[in-house]
Amino acid sequence: MHEVSLGATLRDYLTGQDVDHTTYEDLRQALARLLVEELGHPRGLVEPRVRVRFDVPPASANASSPLVPPTPEAPRSFEGADRPADLADLADPADPAAPAPSDDPDEGCRVVDLTLRDDDGTPLCIVLFCPGAPGTYARESVAAARLFPGGPAPLVAVTDTRDALLVAAVDGAVLGEGMRALPKRDALRRLAAEHPCPPLTPERAAGERRILGAYTAFLKRCCGEDVCLL
Repeated sequence: MHEVSLGATLRDYLTGQDVDHTTYEDLRQALARLLVEELGHPRGLVEPRVRVRFDVPPASANASSPLVPPTPEAPRSFEGADRPADLADLADPADPAAPAPSDDPDEGCRVVDLTLRDDDGTPLCIVLFCPGAPGTYARESVAAARLFPGGPAPLVAVTDTRDALLVAAVDGAVLGEGMRALPKRDALRRLAAEHPCPPLTPERAAGERRILGAYTAFLKRCCGEDVCLL
């Protein structure tokens, strides 16, 4: 089942503002409440609905540190997580034919449901709700973490509110499974320090944007853009 508007609004737990009531918004609100009230993340440091753009080079595109490839001793990761360079080799971040940003704020971007930030505002973990098996959304979520504005975000959690994966953005290693894998505040800061994700080179950023764009386009077009809100 895809996300559709129910033609009403509800009060956002984090901001107090009215948001569109969709078939999945209740689950997102419950997830935000879980992070704050049970896992101890300060409400003011949990940010909803951050857009990660994939149609233009991010500000970090001039950084020089590449991602560190996984070693044979690294924890298990989902298939394909450690091979973003395949697409990066085909991408040219300076291509004048690259698409320009649209007037639509949601065009050319993936909306991250929740962002857990450190005291100084640095992103520690992005949390994405998925209407299906978390593992099938892991690769696009890692791409979003690597491209996250002001980041990369070192950790990414993918959950349908019944199951979850906690993944390191640097190499796609799965750090935990199940809802108990969603870390409390102190554990999150420790894990983020243990799994830093350096800024992307322009080539790697271009590859990650293509990956994120491909996944996002599939989600929006699989059932008709006039209906699906994913």
